[in-house]
Amino acid sequence: MDRLTLLLAILYVYTAPCEEIFWDTTVKLAKNMTLACVYPLVDTVTQTEWFKIKTERESMAIFNPAYHGIIREAYIDRVYFSNHTMTSHDMTLSFHNASEVDVGFYSCFLHTFPHGTWQKVIRVVPPDNFEDAGPPNSQMVSEPGKNVTLTCEPRENLLLEEVSWEKIQPQQIDLLISCNVSQGRSYTSKYPRQILSNCNKDMKKAFVTIPNVIGSDSGLYRCGFKASPGEKENFVIRLTVTDGETKNTYIPFVAGGAVLLLLLVLITTITVITYKRRKRQQKRGLFKDFWITQNRATNNYRNPFPPNPPSGGAGEDIYVNHPVFCLGPRARV
Repeated sequence: MDRLTLLLAILYVYTAPCEEIFWDTTVKLAKNMTLACVYPLVDTVTQTEWFKIKTERESMAIFNPAYHGIIREAYIDRVYFSNHTMTSHDMTLSFHNASEVDVGFYSCFLHTFPHGTWQKVIRVVPPDNFEDAGPPNSQMVSEPGKNVTLTCEPRENLLLEEVSWEKIQPQQIDLLISCNVSQGRSYTSKYPRQILSNCNKDMKKAFVTIPNVIGSDSGLYRCGFKASPGEKENFVIRLTVTDGETKNTYIPFVAGGAVLLLLLVLITTITVITYKRRKRQQKRGLFKDFWITQNRATNNYRNPFPPNPPSGGAGEDIYVNHPVFCLGPRARV
């Protein structure tokens, strides 16, 4: 009996690390990184505990609304609760000076009333293993408050095994839904927004619906297909949710552009008018100079023949004053 117990214990030790772990979020390792954990329901959160998942769960920190938070000795000065309050459902954990030893799986485990326990699993990977979304295959724009449906379909008629939807962000990837097509069962992640999707054995294309979209729903969404021969296909869709603030930001630019255009037209008009006026003045100056020159030349020219010569020698008498000289000899004394 003791040998059987020992054999089972050894078998458990060797098989436990190989157990498949499903995660809700993938986070890129960073010096100051954040592991988000937000409970989406309106239940009362009575206690929250963070674990690092190894061969067994290692407690990192615990928070109770009545007794506040406690950080375990191995993580003192390395982690802290970011946004917790007495009634908050946000149990996000932040790291100081994270390093490669912090790569691995983490569990945010909540006790709630009346629904019981709730868990979110987060995987931290090195930056080199973080998979970027790549360029989007299509784009969609929506106003806030609308129900947005994203759809994707494999290029070929594949025998689908699994379909997944993810939201891609620069520092993390959130799993929205994973569908096991062969079994017709889906796994809904702990994403804080409500997501509706299809999942059945005969599905040929996949869709997700986001009700009442808001600005934070904007981003990249990736649809992934896995087929039986090991084939994979990914499609990336960019969703942009406009809002009043975004629209209003364009108004100053449009108004500024209109003012600049009007100013440019005004300056151009003034320049053209001034140029034409100067050209006219220059022409008038040249004509005036030419007229003065011609007039002077005319005045300096004298006609050798008087216009009205006296007829018959008649004319006015000419009087000349001159001294009277005595022509006779003077008497001698």
